[in-house]
Amino acid sequence: MAQFDLYVNTDQNTNKVYPYFIDIQNDLLDSLNSRVVIPLTPLQQSDKSYPKNLCPVVEIEGTKFALLTYQLTTVSVSFLQEKETSLAAHRAHIIAAIDFLVNGI
Repeated sequence: MAQFDLYVNTDQNTNKVYPYFIDIQNDLLDSLNSRVVIPLTPLQQSDKSYPKNLCPVVEIEGTKFALLTYQLTTVSVSFLQEKETSLAAHRAHIIAAIDFLVNGI
């Protein structure tokens, strides 16, 4: 598992609203049995606009998704089975959103 890898949410109860999770945990902590993740939601499923500095938007297979940074959570490593792609190219925006959530900057 690598930081900024994107995983498919295979949970049938939540994958319609949150089809993906991005692993944001540093690779130095690979020995832990859980990972810190941010859920992603399709933009068309929401009638509200998310703050860009808190919820960066990425495009995956032609669909735009918002990273719901304020819903940061942990999941078991076993939950992250289907890697879709890497969002490492969006690293600066993701880190900035986490900084804004934690530090307000």
